[in-house]
Formats: sequence, structure tokens, C-alpha cells
Amino acid sequence: MSVGFESAIGSHVGMVRSNNQDSGYAGDYLFLVADGMGGHAGGDVASAVATKAMAALDERPQFTPEATTNSLRTAVLETNTKLRSTVRERPELAGMGTTFTGFLTVGDKLALAHIGDSRLYLFRDGELRQITRDHTFVQRLVDSGKITEEEAKTHPRRSVLMRVLGDVDSSPQVDTEVLETRPGDVWLLCSDGLCGYVDDPDIEKILRRRGSLQGAVDSLIDKSLAHGAPDNVTVVLVETTAIEGERVIEEPNPRFVGSAATAPAPRDGSVTTARTRILRRRPVRRPPQIEESHFEPRVDEYLAELIAETRRRNRRRRFLWAFGAIAVLLSVAGALFLGYEWTQSRYYVGTDGDTVVIYRGVQQSIGSFQLSSVAEDTGIPLDKLDGLEQRQVERTLGAGSLEEARDIVLRLGVSDG
Repeated sequence: MSVGFESAIGSHVGMVRSNNQDSGYAGDYLFLVADGMGGHAGGDVASAVATKAMAALDERPQFTPEATTNSLRTAVLETNTKLRSTVRERPELAGMGTTFTGFLTVGDKLALAHIGDSRLYLFRDGELRQITRDHTFVQRLVDSGKITEEEAKTHPRRSVLMRVLGDVDSSPQVDTEVLETRPGDVWLLCSDGLCGYVDDPDIEKILRRRGSLQGAVDSLIDKSLAHGAPDNVTVVLVETTAIEGERVIEEPNPRFVGSAATAPAPRDGSVTTARTRILRRRPVRRPPQIEESHFEPRVDEYLAELIAETRRRNRRRRFLWAFGAIAVLLSVAGALFLGYEWTQSRYYVGTDGDTVVIYRGVQQSIGSFQLSSVAEDTGIPLDKLDGLEQRQVERTLGAGSLEEARDIVLRLGVSDG
């Protein structure tokens, strides 16, 4: 038994941007996502050029998975050269760049190439696992233990890239890997418009509950829109299936989305998929400020600046936490003090078991700390009171002042017996 692959794809401009700088491709053997750098002119051109250039590889690999991986890396580097040539022809696009994350299927293996912060995930046996590592400075801080994964999600420099394709680096470093796959696996390729705003547990839940691949793609994009979708979002899902005999492609079925699509992506809130659909209207969260991606060539210098900035942020955070903790403690202490002062303005008539006593405070305690003390011992024996008044004194009689408490004692009927 061999394996086959089914796929679905979708892309959306998002709720904030005016154009889609993402591109995606789902073919017969090749699947990829490219995210143009939003901080530069030509991000949409960069992702479209890269996607269309790489789409030429979409044919049955003739080599081993390892050799196919080498061919894929070579093609990515040739695409980088093509992007640089495009800038020479169109100088107004200077500084453009794009991420690239994609794989070729080779039997029951995948030949992967990755550069930038688009991602590949594997959903297997009900659990989602990130396969690629982001080529960002913030990820470098996470890897070195200077910040946590949670802190990375909200870091102000999280979109600064260390590696991209384009007019920024003549020989970029591309990660490659051969991955095993088996029937039931679902591979998720996405731009950071999804993984940057939708948490992994939510993605996992959608994949677990999927009715179909295309339905899951649409649900993932919907989820990003529900979070405000401040960035473009592109999603490719590829499921590994079991088939009898050799895998045969009877009719090629290449699909482009985003800026690489033949027709421009609609800008009226619809999503480009194998067929265009209008997304359901729903309330959305207030979109966060867009973090424009850009490439930073000064690796060591910029990383040093980022580490110094992170230390300052951590110091400020620790100071604010300490200040907040002290403020809370002072507030609690103040509330306890005022509460205690109020209790000491109250009085009640009670008993120590033998005589009638006027107490200052209230008849409660905090742990072993009593909130009342003896103000006056009247010397009146409890057994000299009639039955009703004994019971009233045992239950205590409240008073707003010492004088009021004395008046209550004077009104008690003391028997002569």
C-alpha cells in the first residue's frame, strides 16, 4: 500500500490591509506558502514571483527524498536570484522580500524547504506540533532562554526577520529536512496571519473537528477574522491518505491563491479558494496594531540591541509588578486598618459566663485574633437576670457607643433573689 495526498487552500486579505501580500500554492506534488514583507514596497510582487517560480517544480520527483531536498534548496536559491533580478529591472521594488515554506511529496516522505516565519505544522493522532522554527530575532531570544514563548507572542519586535528571500541577501540560508508521513497525517502550511493571532490549541481544535479539508481551511481563516485579522492570512492543508497501488495523477490540479492567483484576490471580505466564497459576517475583536515584517541585515548588532532592549523591558516589567504588588498590599493593609478601626467604634453587651460585661468591638475573630475586648465589667451576676434577659445578653445586645451600652445595662431587670 502506498500513500496519496489530498489538499485544500485559502487566502484572505484580512480586515486591515488593502492588498494581499501572501501567496499560496497547492498542486499535485508541491505545496507552499509565501508571505511578502509588508514593510517594503513590492511584498505582493515578491511572494507572487517566488510562488510562480517554485510552482515549476510541481511534478513527480525522479530522485530520492534527500536528493529532492537538495533540488528544492537549489530552486529556492534560484528563486532568490530571480527576485534580485526583478528589482534590477524595477528599482522601485528595492528592498522587497518574502518568506517561503513548502514541501514536495516523494512517496511517503516530504522534502521540506523553509525560510522566514511562515510555518509548517503536523497534526497527527489528534495533536498539533510545529515543525519549522521561525527565522526571527524574537525566536532567537526564545531559543537562548531570554524570553518565554508567551512573551514572544506580544513582543514589539516579533516580526523582524533574520532570513528571507529577495533583494536583501544574495545567499540566504534555507532550512531543509526530509519528513516521514503516514495515512491520517494532516500538514498545515500557513502565513503568520494565522499562527500570529490564533493560538495553537484553537488550531488543533478546528483540525480535530474538521468535516472536510476545505471546511477546515475556511474555519481557520474565519478564526483569524474573528480575532480582527490585521494581517493577510493564507492556509494550505494537505492530508496523507492510503491508496492501493501506485499514486497516479490523472489530471493536474494546480491552485494559486493570494497575490499569485491569476485573478487578484477580492477586497470585499471574500476569500480566494478553489472556489470563491463569501465569509459569514460575525462580530470581530478589535484588531491589534499591524506589526510590519522587515528584514534586518545587522544580525549581531541588532541582536545586541534587542537583548539590551529586552532587559530594559524586563526591568520595567519587574518594577511594575513590584509596584503593583506593593500597591495591592498597601490597599489591603489600609482596608484592614480602616475595618479594624470601625469595629473598635462599636460596643455590645454580653457575658463572660458569670457576669454582664460591656465589650468594645464586634463579636468576631480573624483566626486567633479577637476583634473585641472588655470595656467594662458591670459586676452584675448573669443569674440575677430573668430568663429572657439572660438569653438576650448571651446572644449579645449591640450598641453604637459606650454610653448606649451603659443605658442597655441600666434597663436590665435585676432580680432580688
